[in-house]
Amino acid sequence: MSATNRVLAGPSGDCCFTGFRHEGTPIGNKITIANVPTYFVEGSSSKGDSEAERRILIFLADVYGPFYQNNMLVQDFLAQNGFTVLGIDYFMGDPVHLHDNEQGFDRSKWMEKSHDSAREVLPKWWEAVTAKYGYCFGARYTMQLSDDDVIVAAALAHPAFLNEDHFRNIKKPLMLSCAETDHTFPLQSRRIAEDILVERKAQYFFQVFSGVAHGFASRSDPSSPDGRWGKEQSAHGIALWFHRFIDESFQSGRKEI
Repeated sequence: MSATNRVLAGPSGDCCFTGFRHEGTPIGNKITIANVPTYFVEGSSSKGDSEAERRILIFLADVYGPFYQNNMLVQDFLAQNGFTVLGIDYFMGDPVHLHDNEQGFDRSKWMEKSHDSAREVLPKWWEAVTAKYGYCFGARYTMQLSDDDVIVAAALAHPAFLNEDHFRNIKKPLMLSCAETDHTFPLQSRRIAEDILVERKAQYFFQVFSGVAHGFASRSDPSSPDGRWGKEQSAHGIALWFHRFIDESFQSGRKEI
């Protein structure tokens, strides 16, 4: 039993609800898995390749959901790197940006409702995904899903809603793509998380980008050189991280997502 279980990545703050919309044309499709809307984009190398078809990435979105323009483009990028990507809409069609400029909108109530929704729909969705196939708000659920033996590795970008025990209990390789300025996951918390991972002899990798803030991996200012480069390198790093462990799993004969 650990002596403490301090909050390391706090709840979503104002930084989680601001950002810039990115330009591009999404290539994925909206499908339904276990009655839950899902963004689906097939990996560029998956057709006719039985191994590539099983290189599945589960995208657990921030408060903007998997169908937000920026998040669809991130998922498309991962697909172009050889992964089939599934992005669950645990908001069930009610992401936060639909309430922009809505008079009287209660963000706290929306967050509570959204966590209730995620806790309800994620287990049945995950069961259906694993039966079929064998970056913030989603961090907590990423850490929980990583307990499943079918998971090969996990990655987080500017996380929220994490305690010390989330890091103590991680059993799979974990990558964290972090911002220099992040009031949700600040430097002190990041160092505590790293100390825990070192103590637990976990397999981990931190990226830390200067000149960017929480949300950079999906909503950075495209006119900012730091923001643009950080977003691109975060996505590249995450793709390489998953390629390493998924490719190793195939080489060893394992059949996991």
